[in-house]
Amino acid sequence: MLTLASKLKRDEGVKSGRPPGGPSDSSHRVSIRDRLLIKEVAELEANLPSTCKASFPDENKLHHFQLAVSPDEGYYQSGKFQFEIDVPEAYNMVPPKVKCQTRIWHPNIAETGEICLSLLREHSIDGTGWAPTRTLKDVVWGLNSLFTDLLNFDDPLNIDAAEHHLRDKEDFRNKVQDYIKRYTR
Repeated sequence: MLTLASKLKRDEGVKSGRPPGGPSDSSHRVSIRDRLLIKEVAELEANLPSTCKASFPDENKLHHFQLAVSPDEGYYQSGKFQFEIDVPEAYNMVPPKVKCQTRIWHPNIAETGEICLSLLREHSIDGTGWAPTRTLKDVVWGLNSLFTDLLNFDDPLNIDAAEHHLRDKEDFRNKVQDYIKRYTR
């Protein structure tokens, strides 16, 4: 992260007429997305929920990172769920692409990793979808909330999981715990 921030500072030096002290000006261009991400990642790290941990495999690529969510209450308590987040070049006009890397029995997350979270929808009829005013912090808090207050059995992506919960809550809880034991940690 510091490397990309340093690159931005060098860019500012070039614009203000100070000698760049390095490669040509064209190698210093930083996309709007990357400029936004430097600010948003700093804000995110300062406001990360206690149940979440973000990691950046390459500090020069803030547009690709992992998020680990470890719920401390509810059905998913004791699990650790990994998400991969890719921020497209057109960000913040389009939402990040998010996929759950951990197999899970959840009404709003398919076993293949797709996620049903309104703020990740580019176009939404109800007005709760993505908007340029949203940030990575909103995405992370939304993912974290899928395990507590945004857990939605009425509008499921995984219909089988939602129907299972409706039929037998205790058996649903047991299957969730079985998935946690088999696929997390």
